[in-house]
Amino acid sequence: MHAMVFSCYDTVVIYIALLRAVNVGGRNLLSMSELTSLFNSLGFHGARTMLQSGNVVFSCAGGSAASLERRLERETRNHFKIPVEYFVHTLPQWRTIVDRNPFSREAKSDPGHLIVVVLKKAATPKAAAILAAALRGPERIRVEGKTAYIIYPEGQGRSKLTPAVIERALGSKGTARNWNTVLKLLTLASSTAG
Repeated sequence: MHAMVFSCYDTVVIYIALLRAVNVGGRNLLSMSELTSLFNSLGFHGARTMLQSGNVVFSCAGGSAASLERRLERETRNHFKIPVEYFVHTLPQWRTIVDRNPFSREAKSDPGHLIVVVLKKAATPKAAAILAAALRGPERIRVEGKTAYIIYPEGQGRSKLTPAVIERALGSKGTARNWNTVLKLLTLASSTAG
């Protein structure tokens, strides 16, 4: 089997990669410097991480998000012997996530309680309805394709709307970032685009 080579010298695309559960609950499975080194060794340009929760902005010649996710998951497993899931978006896709936020008032007044969950696969309307029916607290949720926007007015800590409940209802794995992080990633990716 031949290794897949990605050319990063043609038309450059800016990507945002989110890792799922790489450094949570005091478990530091992977340092961000190790992650940056991995991306550079794979031929991606300008890899920059943000925070310790596994956020990487990088550039490369076009490739589908799904193919990049598969490659990054394989290479991370091979290099670090840990299973990690990636969620990759182009800069325009990330802008769309920001632009379609249905909770603009809360985004301004209380961005720390607005959570964006990006999913591996798009949720069906039926799955979104199942999740809405599972709400037992003050949370509010809107699901659009591969993105769920959730308001946790009392915080996530004691909420019954846990990641497991969300994933089970929507039938897809996901990873969450608060609104402040979503905007910081947009700024970092936009600055990379020049």
